Amino acid sequence: MCWMCDHPGSTVADFLDVIRAKIAKRGWAVQYVEDPRMPFAYTAGMTGLLLPELLMTNVSPARAARVLNGVAGLLVDGLELWPGRQVSLPGGPLVEVVEVDQPDVHLPAAVALHGPIRAFQLVWADGRGRWPWAADFCDQESRQPVLGMRTTASPGAQRR
Repeated sequence: MCWMCDHPGSTVADFLDVIRAKIAKRGWAVQYVEDPRMPFAYTAGMTGLLLPELLMTNVSPARAARVLNGVAGLLVDGLELWPGRQVSLPGGPLVEVVEVDQPDVHLPAAVALHGPIRAFQLVWADGRGRWPWAADFCDQESRQPVLGMRTTASPGAQRR
């Protein structure tokens, strides 16, 4: 259930204060959205570190926290990401970076805290290394909505 649902009488400002407290401890927070059509998770706070926010779709809360916190930590330590880059995560999935087309729609807490943001989706390959744009992804048993256009451009052309 959502934080606001678990705290009747609370306000959006109260919720944002909780997110701010998490950001103060680590530098970012991971927000999970329990949408039955498309569960997803994203970071809030990376923009304050002059880094892109991160997002994953159709993952469990535990996997989302592990991967997003892991990649966020790598970004803080100097890892460079750009649309089209594939990264093999230690103990995690192979991911490809896709720039989120409308981050203001999908990352409301990050936008509420920082205004306009840039966000990258970490698109994960299934256990056989297939991507969601492949017809046989997860043997068609799972969906992974991709919230931007896939690109294979070079990193120099993608940096801003």
